[in-house]
Amino acid sequence: MNQRLSCLHPNPGWSGAAAKQSASTSAISDAVGKHCILELYECHSSRLDDEAFLRDTITTAAKRAGATLLNLITHRFEPQGVTGLALLAESHISIHTWPESGYAAVDVFTCGDHTMPERACEVLVEELGALRHKLTSFRRETPGSIAATPREPELSPA
Repeated sequence: MNQRLSCLHPNPGWSGAAAKQSASTSAISDAVGKHCILELYECHSSRLDDEAFLRDTITTAAKRAGATLLNLITHRFEPQGVTGLALLAESHISIHTWPESGYAAVDVFTCGDHTMPERACEVLVEELGALRHKLTSFRRETPGSIAATPREPELSPA
């Protein structure tokens, strides 16, 4: 099966006349996606240590962002803390918690114009009961040299 990467990705922007035109007019093409770094302070410690609660919250956050959840892996540490990684069709959401400090570090990266990672962050702030938070967001851009090049997965030798 020889699928083009554009068939696998929800909004690649890597092939076609638009990509070539964009590459020829500037060194950077359109944004590939949005990346949010979220730090949560003074959260409910019990929620930060509740693996099932965090799984539900991450799932809700992905849906609210308009993303497609492919897989969710979490691990609860002893004596406390949880790490979670949500694999999205559009990229990922990760969370690492320190219940003893009321702190959580979150990373939300989504590709495509249809996703809104800021909405995922809003869910996490609200559900974890953060009294303070810091959100840093930026656009991930594709260098024109990549955007202008047709990209296909390598085929394995037979």
